[in-house]
Amino acid sequence: MGKKTIIPFGPQHPVLPEPVHLDLVIEDETVLEAIPSIGFIHRGLEKLVETKDYTQMVYVIERICGICSFGHGWGYCAAVEGAMNVEIPKRAEYLRTILHELSRLHSHLLWLGLLADAFGFESLFQHCWRVRETILDILEKTTGGRVIFSICQVGGMRKDIDDKTLKDIVAILNGIKAEIKELTDVFLEDDSVKNRMCGVGVLSKEDAEELCAVGPVARGSGVVQDLRMTNDHGVYGELDFEPMIEEAGDCYARCKVRIREVFQSIELIEKAVDKIPAGDVSVEVKGNVDGEFATRIEQPRGEAFYYAKGADSKFLKRMRVRTPTNMNIPALVKTLQGCDLADVPILVLTIDPCISCTER
Repeated sequence: MGKKTIIPFGPQHPVLPEPVHLDLVIEDETVLEAIPSIGFIHRGLEKLVETKDYTQMVYVIERICGICSFGHGWGYCAAVEGAMNVEIPKRAEYLRTILHELSRLHSHLLWLGLLADAFGFESLFQHCWRVRETILDILEKTTGGRVIFSICQVGGMRKDIDDKTLKDIVAILNGIKAEIKELTDVFLEDDSVKNRMCGVGVLSKEDAEELCAVGPVARGSGVVQDLRMTNDHGVYGELDFEPMIEEAGDCYARCKVRIREVFQSIELIEKAVDKIPAGDVSVEVKGNVDGEFATRIEQPRGEAFYYAKGADSKFLKRMRVRTPTNMNIPALVKTLQGCDLADVPILVLTIDPCISCTER
């Protein structure tokens, strides 16, 4: 009989990009139980609705997370627009969708690099991040920022992106498709990589549904769940969208879902640019917020929930955000049970955790 030991894993760890804190109960080299600890970097951002009006809060909400900043801005604006019964122009909806898919490319390429780093493939890590720089350059050209964009506003967009620039974006993305495929083929075909992921950290479809997993974590376990399937999320209903599903439920399946979504995002951007209508990108919004509204969007990591409640003033009474990592932590705990201690960093990374998102 081995002796049970509790090993603190994180919040600082050489392999982890995020301050995840887990207490791992292990016997020999096997993890018997993982106990997460939340609150290490809590910043109290939702409390700021009491001192920042609903237009100023856009800048605060974007800073929940650097990787998901555009999606957070979009989700917040959509919640406030719903509470104020504001309908934004169609062109603004298209631009939000295009920028959101660029953010998904940014997020997934960053994640692929971190995954390569986790199993020691440093050259692959650097190449993934080198290609990601192209996406950041596009975002900087169109929004003025590489991490925080501040282009979303209540009522639409702060500025337009002209049609020529949009077509140039499509040309750039099509130009790097071959390079992305060359990199992603390593994740899918290289034996040393597959040995670290195939059959590791299996999450069954039943467990994914019971634990309410979201995003690529759920889709990698065969759960057909993607908010972009719904007609009330951007303009995805006009872009012939189908979610990427894998059945195996292991690390390899979750990786494969994200890789397929990289190429899907490029196709969605191309379709949106072809169909984007002319017109204004914002409407004037006046008055106070009096009402409440909840909305959901599909962030790169999965479903995010946004709730705004007004009190007939320019200050919200309540603002609530629930991020994908909140929902995927129970699934992470499940996949860690029974795994080898050496596989813990990779399993943590396959849910693509954002502790900055989780601890607001």
